[in-house]
Amino acid sequence: MKVSAAVASPSPRSTRARDKLMHAAERLYAEHGFANVSIRMVGEAAGQRNKSAVQYHFSTRDELIQAILARHAAAMDTHRIPMVAALEAAGEVSLQEWITCVIEPTIEHHIELGTPSWYGRFLAQTVVEPSLREYSVQAHLRTPSFRRLEKLRPSRRHERDPEVGARSAAMIRLLVVHMCAELEGDLAEGRADPAGAEQSWRRLGAHLITAICGLSTALLENA
Repeated sequence: MKVSAAVASPSPRSTRARDKLMHAAERLYAEHGFANVSIRMVGEAAGQRNKSAVQYHFSTRDELIQAILARHAAAMDTHRIPMVAALEAAGEVSLQEWITCVIEPTIEHHIELGTPSWYGRFLAQTVVEPSLREYSVQAHLRTPSFRRLEKLRPSRRHERDPEVGARSAAMIRLLVVHMCAELEGDLAEGRADPAGAEQSWRRLGAHLITAICGLSTALLENA
């Protein structure tokens, strides 16, 4: 049985409502944390009169959060895909080139979001929330570009000790997520000049690449 286009595709009105709910939820969770924000608060902040608007569009809070994560992961994927293609064409990939391909798409996405933005602080909330941590990680690792990038990883010596590999990944993830959240907060709250936001983001990106190269090298050498 064929599903009609009207049923299969959400209406423009429904799409707008979903977008408003996602933006409102991202901001509220970023500023107040998950424990302090109710589904009803999200609907009210999004201007939805129906008290069940969130449940209508997303069924559950976690589904709403997953949709926000997926949207940002897809946006970063558009930056990473051409970078991965260039590395694939080059053949041999250095550790710094590989890490640059991990970090730069994240930085470019933050720049595109403008100031103020809430994604960095929202993501920082998800990676420390037990019920959401694994999904927040996989939402990024399972993107098409990251799966291709994994095949280009220049050194797999850590596979001899899976514990070291997992710990290294966790250290890198937390460093990137929380440093981005900190800069985003500084820009949003005036502790850093919003006029120089792009330069601040690019400087952070360069520092993260340097720090992660050093961290990765040290861990691999001692694996």
